[in-house]
Amino acid sequence: MKKIIQLVLFLLLITIAFLFYKTYFSENKENVKILDEDQDQVSVETQNNLIKNLRYDVRLDENKQYIITAESSELSYEDDVEVVKMQKVIGIFVDETNIPITITSDYAIYNNSTYDTNFYENVKVEYIDNIILSDKLDLNFDKNIVTIYDNVLYEGFQGTIKADNVIINLITKNIEIYMNNKTNKVEVVTKQ
Repeated sequence: MKKIIQLVLFLLLITIAFLFYKTYFSENKENVKILDEDQDQVSVETQNNLIKNLRYDVRLDENKQYIITAESSELSYEDDVEVVKMQKVIGIFVDETNIPITITSDYAIYNNSTYDTNFYENVKVEYIDNIILSDKLDLNFDKNIVTIYDNVLYEGFQGTIKADNVIINLITKNIEIYMNNKTNKVEVVTKQ
């Protein structure tokens, strides 16, 4: 019985993927315009591949998952790699502890082959009772690091920290906090 349910679910997934491909990625013959009466020059009207409420659900391995959603997105291809420009973005990274790291921003650029994501403008990171605000955040799965930079403000239950850069290792959970100019100091304000 379990095998039959799995087979039905698999066939349903294949059907949905086929319909999605046909809807969003197949060529539309109506977009071809003839520019010259001699029909020597043919131009394809460039229509952006805009998608509302896009969601990617990526299983990185057995214990890690990355989910990214956007209110609106534009698909494009750079060097045969699908790149998605997103607006009003929410990214959720869950590791083996099942405690999510939630990243929100106004904009993001998502690489569909490496899953790397560059969040920018009004970036907010939430992890348990900790909040990090910044202008930019780069999520790099090849190196397993999160780089948070430009106007970083950390707010936790023990106080606040102002810095230029925060680097978090996703495997070891080690955090490196530093300033761009070594003469400047990281500002730490503790709660009393």
